Amino acid sequence: MNKALSIFIGVLISTSVFAQRDPNLGIIPAPVSITRANGSFILDKTTVLINQSIDGAKSADLLNAFIVSKAGYALRETKTVQPSQKSILITSVGADKLPAEGYTIKVTPTQITLTGRGAGLFYAVQSAMQMIPDKVADKITIPAVDINDYPRFAYRGTMLDVCRHYFPISFIKKYIDQLAYYKINTFHWHLTDDQGWRLEIKKYPKLTTVGSIRNGSIIGNYPGKGNYLTEVKGFYTQDEAKEIVRYAAEKYITVIPEIELPGHASAAIAAYPELSCFPERDTFISDKTPWAGSRKGKQVQQTWGVFDDIFVPSESTFNFLNNVLDEVIAIFPSKYIHIGGDEAPKTYWKESPFCQALMKEKGLKDEHELQSYFIQTIEKHVNGKGRSIIGWDEILEGGLAPNATVMSWRGEDGGIAAAQQNHDVIMTPGSMGLYIDHKQSNSPDEPVTIGGFAPYQKIYAYDPIPKVLTADQRKYIKGVQANMWSEYIKTPEKAQNHAFPRLLALAEIAWSPVERKDLKNFSEERLPNHLARLDKMNINLWVPTPIGQSDKPLTGGDFTIDLKVPIAGGKIYYSLDGSRPSENAFLYSGPVKVTVPQGEKRLLRTIVIAPSGRRSVTTETVMNNGAPDVKAEAKK
Repeated sequence: MNKALSIFIGVLISTSVFAQRDPNLGIIPAPVSITRANGSFILDKTTVLINQSIDGAKSADLLNAFIVSKAGYALRETKTVQPSQKSILITSVGADKLPAEGYTIKVTPTQITLTGRGAGLFYAVQSAMQMIPDKVADKITIPAVDINDYPRFAYRGTMLDVCRHYFPISFIKKYIDQLAYYKINTFHWHLTDDQGWRLEIKKYPKLTTVGSIRNGSIIGNYPGKGNYLTEVKGFYTQDEAKEIVRYAAEKYITVIPEIELPGHASAAIAAYPELSCFPERDTFISDKTPWAGSRKGKQVQQTWGVFDDIFVPSESTFNFLNNVLDEVIAIFPSKYIHIGGDEAPKTYWKESPFCQALMKEKGLKDEHELQSYFIQTIEKHVNGKGRSIIGWDEILEGGLAPNATVMSWRGEDGGIAAAQQNHDVIMTPGSMGLYIDHKQSNSPDEPVTIGGFAPYQKIYAYDPIPKVLTADQRKYIKGVQANMWSEYIKTPEKAQNHAFPRLLALAEIAWSPVERKDLKNFSEERLPNHLARLDKMNINLWVPTPIGQSDKPLTGGDFTIDLKVPIAGGKIYYSLDGSRPSENAFLYSGPVKVTVPQGEKRLLRTIVIAPSGRRSVTTETVMNNGAPDVKAEAKK
């Protein structure tokens, strides 16, 4: 076992015993079915490990490494088992009868059998690692159980934007590790945008020598309160990209690259101005935009938003994009190549004599149809290479490309329309909490974000299949994805803070049947232990606020503060005098009764401190017994 694997497995251990009363045995995402049986399996040094699957060697190593960390010893690996000897069996026998990516786990007093193949067997091991409790008195007791599991959706994804801010390969690998642990099987890598081109293209070196560098970035929310005046740069070589593809594939994760077109092209145009409708025009920079460096010529954007300078639909542009896509296709073996297609203003196309003449020549009635022509031209090339395009829901405008898959982000309408046209759909609506760059609470302690409100509970409540679709149309909903745009996420640590715990909620809505969803069980029984695991791994998770605390005002005279710690091993501190809670405030140890006199109010403030010392945001609850609303009185 290599050192990296040993370290990774070592930190998978939760800080507390998974509650054996939990009907889901601590597993995230919740399996399709768990049936308890009589008795238990006692894991000890006499247990042997048997691998009878052709593709199970790595899974066996992963499980044995986990047992070393959990129990303090490795299991002896054998080919066969002696009568009455306890064993863990990894097998593919019968796996051909399971659904794609499906697996079973059967625990009896004498044997644990993990059945699956490929991804299914890998996922069986992930679930086994999650359900094995901590050692008690030198024994690990695993309840007898039958688990039958398979995914609801074939596509279970998350998108990471590395254009606004570059993230190192080491972080991306660590991120992929967590996706795999929670059975998320698609990593959508957003590689090009207005603020940076992040992938080496050998035929066009200026894409990275020029397009991967911007001179500065705005400070704070748009339009900005100044400029950091610091270069933001970085790109991935083709060898590095291939390494990420290989690393992800070992964990049954597909990497989908995104090359934005025809909009969000400022970085490419800065490198090759001839790709613009108006190569001679300086990049437009608003008077409200704090800017670093030159304003002359074509520039990589330093602010966020949508920009008029987009690709000109000329033969030379298509030749450029085809050459780029050929190199991308050679790196990424994914079925899908994401071509963006969103937020492409038509201003320059309307002003361009070339574009207007092209529209007349092609019989296109407006610029939306010109965009459809652009997308369909690209699609023909991608299809000719044996791949399919996927794009944001704007690719519906002007007519959808024949074989395109739609990623519905502007609510559900685009996905519904595409499914009704018999096109495959990935649901990723920002309005349903799936934009995980949005804030996670309404506390003033929340860091600067792009806005919005997307707590993990909102993601958990979402059903990716719109009820308005017919039974036949619902089959076109292929999956669900969460997106992390990085305008306000400058570091890997902040990216982790935005991702966790929200990706765990995503995992459950992507994998588990609707009838297995249970927010109370998820939040109170399973999530606290998983957060403790992430905390111990030094992943900079967002520490949830206390379970049971209202963020809305409460009225009355007598109150009982009844809270639960949202992370195993964590502590809740509170104050009632208006002060900011910390370790110097009251330590919450059980229900607290508070009486508020008539005409007065009390302010409950809480903070959660994780075992590592990470802190939640401060949460406030007003307990009011008839005190006047000062703001309301002032308005009168």
